[in-house]
Parts: sequence; structure tokens; C-alpha cells
Amino acid sequence: MKISFSTLACPSWSIQTAIEQAHALGYDGIELRFIENSDRLWELPALQGDGLKVTRDRLDSAGLVIPCVDTSCFFHYTEESQRRQSLEMGRRMVELAAALNAPGIRIFGDRVQPGADLASTAAWVADGLNQLAEFARGAGVEVWLESHGNFAQAAAIMSVLRAANCTNSGVIWDPLNAYSEFAEELDEGWRLLAGVVRHIHIKDARRIEGAKPDQPWEPALLGEGDFPARELVALLRKNDYPRFVSFEWEKKWHPQIADPEIALPHFIRWMRAALEA
Repeated sequence: MKISFSTLACPSWSIQTAIEQAHALGYDGIELRFIENSDRLWELPALQGDGLKVTRDRLDSAGLVIPCVDTSCFFHYTEESQRRQSLEMGRRMVELAAALNAPGIRIFGDRVQPGADLASTAAWVADGLNQLAEFARGAGVEVWLESHGNFAQAAAIMSVLRAANCTNSGVIWDPLNAYSEFAEELDEGWRLLAGVVRHIHIKDARRIEGAKPDQPWEPALLGEGDFPARELVALLRKNDYPRFVSFEWEKKWHPQIADPEIALPHFIRWMRAALEA
């Protein structure tokens, strides 16, 4: 099992700072989400032309890899033009992932939009996944659908994968999403998804008493919330999971939570202890 963090935790950092911190803290990789507050990563000087070569050299020197390149591609839109925009963004990110030797990119299905239903939304997501995976095949990159929103539960995301019917696809399993929204147990999620999991997000959260129905949880440092994170690590160890577990600290979306200088060292200390337990 290898350990990375998503740059969602440190959205303002440069790629150089992320590499330096990951190396100093003993991480194995960096999952790219935001760099210098941008999610249009292909536009950044450090990720194109000569800057890309410098970045690759720095990663190699630090003994780090990019296990996943995260996109902002959503395929739940009712408007075909918006789904085409996501497809175009996804193609750019596939090309970047290939240049960084990253095995996959992350996309979303996400949530049923006003005027749509679950069946039509699932069909749009499956179609987007299929088209992008076909494009990515030639680049040697896979397309991974995150368990999120209306497709957080294992059965829901599996139905989309089956409908997409493409070989170079898989799942980014974020078990907190299914646990917090649908009370899906870890064993059930793993039972259905084990064969297609390519990458795992791990994070913790606590229930908020008296909170709004759409915001019943808030992020918490690992081990300080209500998610059974140690049980997740034990489950993965028991099943000899060989890929990356990536810390997704949502600083970008929750600016009030702890800074990366606190959260990233805390996570890797917690993870090492959990792996040794």
C-alpha cells in the first residue's frame, strides 16, 4: 500500500512546494487537483514545455510519482454542450497524465440535476466515461470514476461502469462519501468494488448536531471524526491492497479547517501507526 495526498489540501502551493513537502514528510506520491489555485493544470508553466521536464526531474529526484490527475469533469449535466466541455477538459488532462506517467485521471458522475432523473443521468455519465476512456486508451491512461454524489454507493457506481463497457476504466473509492450519505458499510463497498478499485481517497469527518440536512458532516483530522478509518486500513491490509491510498483534505472547499502544514504531517503519522497496528 502506498501513500499520497491530494493537492486539494494545499491549493495555493506550487508544484515545487508540493514536491518538497511530500518528500520531506515521506509520502510516496502526489495526487494533482489544484496547483497555484488553478484546476486547469495543463495551462501552468510548470506542467508544460520545459517546465514539465523540470517537474518530472524533480519528482524523480524526490522518489515521488503522480498516482492520479484529478479533473473537474462532471457528466451529470442535462445540456450536451456542457458534457462536451467536460470531455474536452478530460482529454487535456489525459494528455497531461500521460506526460507525467500517471496511470489514471479522475472524473465525476455526480448528482442528478434539475429536470433530469437518475436513469438519464447514469446514461450520460456512462457515455462520457466511455468516450473519454476510448481517447485515453491510446495514451496508456485509465479513466477513473469517483464514488461521489448520487453515485457514491458501490452498486450505483458499478452500474455505470457496466453500462460504459470499457476496459481501461475503474473506480476511485471514497468510502466516506457512501458512509456519510447512505450509511454504506465498508465491507459492502469493498465486496462490490474490489475488482475495479484503482485508487482510494481516505479522510475523516464528524457529524454536526443540529446541522442543515445538506451539511450534516464537517472535515476532521484522521482519527478525530466519526468515520471508521482504522477499520478501512485494516480491511485494505487484509485484502493486500497494493495501490495508493490518498489523503483528501478538502482545504479548498473548507478554508476554515487546519492548514496543510498541520494536516499533512498528522495524516502520515496516523497512517504509519495504523499500518503498524
